[in-house]
Amino acid sequence: MPSNFALKAMNTAHRALLKISLGKVGNEFSGMPSLELTTTGRKSGRPHAVMLTAPVVDGDTYVVVASRGGDPVHPAWFLNLRDNPDVVVSVRSGPKVPMTARVATGEERATLWPKVVDAYPTYGDYQKKTTRELPLVLLTPKN
Repeated sequence: MPSNFALKAMNTAHRALLKISLGKVGNEFSGMPSLELTTTGRKSGRPHAVMLTAPVVDGDTYVVVASRGGDPVHPAWFLNLRDNPDVVVSVRSGPKVPMTARVATGEERATLWPKVVDAYPTYGDYQKKTTRELPLVLLTPKN
């Protein structure tokens, strides 16, 4: 399982790649759009940004997976948005958009999970590594 240090290093490298390439490299990974998700810290109240991919995009809704590489614990960003669903999202280095995050219902997950694994089979491998069900989070623009 990836350590906190490794996850932070990957996020830092991703942001650096985007900056150095002026957004030409790093806006997509394995056909999935990359996005920067900013949550509010559940303990600190401060903004926290993380780079993620969206294996499923349905109109203006982006689906992200709280996988943490198959770790047995949820990623911090998931715990933050679970406590405060008001988030900010920048897709493919685009403008920052206020959005609402919500965990997919069981029925939604049953429909979305095959699409997630089809887009990026490694998510299926992550699910096999852990006993927790990997949450799917739907990000939708605020009206």
